[in-house]
Amino acid sequence: MANQEVKGEKYKVEYDQKTATINFKGDISLGGPNDYAPIVNLLNEAAKSTPPTLTLNLKGLIFLNSSGISMLSKFVLGFRKKKGIQLVVLGSKSMPWQAKSLKNLERLLPGLKLQVE
Repeated sequence: MANQEVKGEKYKVEYDQKTATINFKGDISLGGPNDYAPIVNLLNEAAKSTPPTLTLNLKGLIFLNSSGISMLSKFVLGFRKKKGIQLVVLGSKSMPWQAKSLKNLERLLPGLKLQVE
C-alpha cells in the first residue's frame, strides 16, 4: 500500500506507510457513514498492512463532529480483533474536545496507548 490520502475542502487524512502513521488535519464535519467511507477505507487498509504499531495522529485535527467520533470509535472497536498491533492515538491539549472525546477510546480498547500533550 503506497501512501494514501483523503482530502476535502477543510481537511486532509493521510497515511504514511514508512512510519505507519495516519495524520488527521483540519476540520472534519462530514454527513454520515457514507461520507466517512473513504476515511474508514484508509484506516482499514492501514490496519490490514499489520504494522507492529499503528499511530493515529489527531494533533492537527481542529474539529471532528459526532459522526466522525462515531467512525473513530467503530474503528477502535474493530481493532479488538487485531492481534499483534499496538494502536497509538496522539492528541493535543490545545484542542479541548480531544482530551474529553479521545479518553473514551481507551474504554473501547483497553490496550490503546493515548497520548494527549
